[in-house]
Amino acid sequence: MSVDHTVCEGESIGSIAFEHGFFWETLWEHGSNASLKEKRKDPDVLLAGDVVHVPDLRVREESKGSDAKHQFKRKGVPAQIVLALRRPSAKSEEKAEATGSGNDWDFDEPKPENLPDEPDPSVPYQLFADGRMIAEGKSDGDGKIKATLSPAARNGVLILHRGTARERTIELQFRHMDPVTELSGVCKRLVNLGYPCPTDSREITPGIRSALTDFQTRNSLKISGEPDTATQDKLKELYGG
Repeated sequence: MSVDHTVCEGESIGSIAFEHGFFWETLWEHGSNASLKEKRKDPDVLLAGDVVHVPDLRVREESKGSDAKHQFKRKGVPAQIVLALRRPSAKSEEKAEATGSGNDWDFDEPKPENLPDEPDPSVPYQLFADGRMIAEGKSDGDGKIKATLSPAARNGVLILHRGTARERTIELQFRHMDPVTELSGVCKRLVNLGYPCPTDSREITPGIRSALTDFQTRNSLKISGEPDTATQDKLKELYGG
């Protein structure tokens, strides 16, 4: 029986399709979801309250001999996750260290420079999803970690430099990112990129405007303090989704 499914936080086209026995492409390309596809652009980034039409399942029949074993492979599973590790630009750190008045009692707070962060390659990691390790190794030359996991996985943990003085644990919530066209999506990306920013406001607050200004300054954008199109595009470039 077909249904109109109201999206909850933590759901995507992939997880909804998996729950109902479909390939994600079947839902995303369905005519009844055309307006949603046009609005959201990315099947992995929906907003709570969006509505996804789930059609009736179609039964497929296969004729096989009864005296032999047959293997059937389910397509469309698993899903893939890509994480990008970044670090402050080495030039940015050098600039901060060189900033000062020459007086031991005075210190000028370094201002954001037009020096974006850079990829953090060769970082040893272990990645867990729902309590099970799904990948380990080192981030690639672009600072990226790629792994496959169940479309229904909800929570994860990323451990960097395990067993060393630099060990760091990062908790993950899969599919909890809002679209970048929404203020909440802008703020969540800013927070994950290291800019302190409230994520629960529906209006631009002084804290949000400050985070936007810092981000725009560091990335050579027009400083507007607004989540304009250029800022959204840069956030998508650096963060994804």
